[in-house]
Amino acid sequence: MPACGGEAGPPSISEKTDRWPAGKVGACEAARLKRLRPRVWSCVIRALKSFLILFALTLLTGCASVSARKVTPIEPFQHIFVVERLNDNYRVHEFLVAELRRHGYDASSGPLTMMPENAQALLTYDARWEWDFQNYLIELYLEIHTTHSQKKLAEARYYQPSIRPNPVSVVARRVIDKLLAKP
Repeated sequence: MPACGGEAGPPSISEKTDRWPAGKVGACEAARLKRLRPRVWSCVIRALKSFLILFALTLLTGCASVSARKVTPIEPFQHIFVVERLNDNYRVHEFLVAELRRHGYDASSGPLTMMPENAQALLTYDARWEWDFQNYLIELYLEIHTTHSQKKLAEARYYQPSIRPNPVSVVARRVIDKLLAKP
């Protein structure tokens, strides 16, 4: 049998008192703990690395917030014209029109000078884009006004300050859904 319980496994209490002198028991335990120490520390370090990676991913994901406020009901206004921004290179207006049509509204888009005669409401938007190795939409602000009196009907805002962006189609859907939700 090995002197310090090597491959035979840890000694029982009776083995400690019967076979080994008193000084050897402490040395054997110390040797066993010394062999276990690197394994324990590697497990602790691995767990700490996993925790730090999950924490960093949580911070990078960020939270998207969507808020909407209706001043008056939008339901009577069935013909909505989305005013296309001249500096919009991402076709946000097309996604907004598609979402309005999905909700059953007669929607079209273009420059303000091309507004059809039957338009009852105007939807204007302001999109803020950021660049971190790719362009992504960080904020979208919408306002719906009446066509002639410019009275505000509703407004909505989407904000997501993270590098893990949502596609414009998803953002448009979330904002329009929130804007047209029944209270």
